[in-house]
Amino acid sequence: MNQVVQFQPAVENYGSRSLTAADVRAQVNLMQDVMLEVMRDGTHYGTIPGTKSKSLYKAGAEKLMATFRLAGDPEVEDLSEGGEIHYRVKVRLSTASGQFVGAGIGECSSSEDKYAWRAAVCDEEWDETPENRRRVKFSKWQGKVEKKKQVRTNPADVANTILKMAKKRGQVDAVITATAASDIFTQDIEDLPEEVVAEIVGQQAKPSKHASPPPADSPERDAAIAECKAAAAKGTEAFRAFWAKLDKAKRALVTDRMEDFKATAESADLMLEGD
Repeated sequence: MNQVVQFQPAVENYGSRSLTAADVRAQVNLMQDVMLEVMRDGTHYGTIPGTKSKSLYKAGAEKLMATFRLAGDPEVEDLSEGGEIHYRVKVRLSTASGQFVGAGIGECSSSEDKYAWRAAVCDEEWDETPENRRRVKFSKWQGKVEKKKQVRTNPADVANTILKMAKKRGQVDAVITATAASDIFTQDIEDLPEEVVAEIVGQQAKPSKHASPPPADSPERDAAIAECKAAAAKGTEAFRAFWAKLDKAKRALVTDRMEDFKATAESADLMLEGD
């Protein structure tokens, strides 16, 4: 769980004096203008389904750093042991003149569910994997229980991804704190396990009796699925941007396949991080 380093932000433009209410309003207005004119929902931030809370993504944090002319200086602490890859990264933010304005802390471990397990490539891989390195994960989708065959990931294969994720979490934490944007954005909701997010937004509640069944197979549905898979193969950020622009008719055709697209995007992320 991320920690927040409390501090009194120093704003270079105002010197050592305290900010007035007008100064604070101007800062908030600037962030809202950047969100409206530059940042895009699904690419720089995202709204948690069923709530009004927005989660700040890495791309959005970088936009706010550019807006306020902040530079990040990450300090990496290696906590790895016993075959586990584990990093803690503290990101210090400074102004162009080197004045410290705040810091954030993020951690990531190969023991986290999303990095410790991956989907089995095929039934043969599942059958040949030792029992203590494979599992069946149960999940819910539209009121139905799904079973997924998974095998353990080699921690060394995701070491670079773990380091970059810890840095990203620390950077997002630092930006939210330094810009006093916690009332606009939440911290790293996108990185919470699916089960936790579902509990937060109430998705574990009983499904509606009027829930629509999955769309029937058709050439249009097949084409939309292929298009989404191609976008997901480019990684999570690319798929978010693609999904944000996809028209509602196509979304309706493929919404039931979202878990598949997400798995494809996460696998692409791992491959891209390893390059």
